[in-house]
Amino acid sequence: MNIIEINKVLSNKVRVDILDWLKDMESNFPPQINVPDFGNGVCVCHIQDKTGLSQSTVSHYLTMMHKVDLIIATRIGKWTYYRRNEKMIGEYIDLLKNSL
Repeated sequence: MNIIEINKVLSNKVRVDILDWLKDMESNFPPQINVPDFGNGVCVCHIQDKTGLSQSTVSHYLTMMHKVDLIIATRIGKWTYYRRNEKMIGEYIDLLKNSL
């Protein structure tokens, strides 16, 4: 785990908001396209709608978050769904507690 890279990703309010929204997907997003529940996460289109940002910006943010393992991407057909990686988030929090 690279704490500096994760800190860089978390230095943007929208990226932190996305992680927060993904904590309670049912309350923060509409029903998913092509899947019956939120088990695989939230469709990128719904994340983009909630941010109000361009598709390319949201895709870039999600790629950054995925590269440091804060989120998990699942491809179903032509859609990609994102959910939090709770294990990595917990390890990051523990590392902060023990390092600082």
